[in-house]
Amino acid sequence: MNSPNRTDHVSGTDSRNAQVPDDPGNAGDGDGRTDAPSPPVARPLLQRLLRLATGLFLLAATVLLGCRALGSDGITPVPQLLAFLPWLLVPSAVALLLTALLRWRTGVVWALVVIGAGGWFLRPFDTEAASASASHGRAGGAAPVTLKVLTSNVEYGLATRGLIDVIRDEKPDLVFVQECEFRCVELLDGLIPAADYPYRNVVKASSAEGSSILSRFPLTDTARIPGLLAMPGSTARVGDRTVRLQLAHPLPPIPGMVDDWHTELGRIRTFAAAQKAADAPLILAGDFNATRDHAAFRAVLDAGGLRDSALLAGAGRTPSWPTDLPRPLGAQIDHVLVSDDFSVRSARFLDLADTDHRSLLVGLELR
Repeated sequence: MNSPNRTDHVSGTDSRNAQVPDDPGNAGDGDGRTDAPSPPVARPLLQRLLRLATGLFLLAATVLLGCRALGSDGITPVPQLLAFLPWLLVPSAVALLLTALLRWRTGVVWALVVIGAGGWFLRPFDTEAASASASHGRAGGAAPVTLKVLTSNVEYGLATRGLIDVIRDEKPDLVFVQECEFRCVELLDGLIPAADYPYRNVVKASSAEGSSILSRFPLTDTARIPGLLAMPGSTARVGDRTVRLQLAHPLPPIPGMVDDWHTELGRIRTFAAAQKAADAPLILAGDFNATRDHAAFRAVLDAGGLRDSALLAGAGRTPSWPTDLPRPLGAQIDHVLVSDDFSVRSARFLDLADTDHRSLLVGLELR
């Protein structure tokens, strides 16, 4: 028989033992010691800097692609960067590699989205060129008239002698010359025989403001498109049709002049829309200071129902500026735009010395 007192004594002993707090220093390994939890280890400084830089790039690329998707040229530096949008894929691929090495899952997904969106905006160039190739041989009444069109920015007239060599070699039917200042005009008059190009529409001015149109076909001068840089226009009798010729040279979208660039491209758009309403064949050529990734340039194409000759000839991504960069680097800002009265047979970008632009030579057929 157990004694109640003994039972109470044992119970009291157990109760006292249960109330003794554990000593952190006595728990754990065999000798009674326990290590404290290790504090989180910070990423190395280089990794943090790489992640920050990659994130900032992806943010900037997202803004740029967003403007492209929304049809907005935005504000500086968006218009300037849009000219080089195709090359966004290169740093985007680098960003994808870095996010993978850094094991940044959100960054990997972000970079893949940026690459996918950038690749999507390359598609219209290839798609349009392929669909338009079927129109090259489209029938339309009498036999077509073939002609060659050359556009060249000679950079303050410095490349005029190179242009003259190209004219002698290629013998284009129509020549559009931008930045053709006084000396440029003198050289063209003195070294290009009037018998070869008897018809000319020349705006004499200094620096980048002068422009000229040379033609083998009879010309009638028309009103210029208003702009700081001369943009003369003419009509030409080509075969049995009257073709409207217009030189384009809006201001560049440099910081502080983006609004002026928009305004002058808007005037070109208004002109193109009026020509579409008149249903007359149109060649609109020159230095547009804009690529097909600029909304203001696409508006010109849409308003006039115009097509880009280089694109139709399979050279839609060949750069025309700046020539300091080797091909295929750069942007295509020099264009020959045509109404659907024309088929495009060829397009070549030619290197000239002493200018930052490549000239564009296009072979056309007027139906």
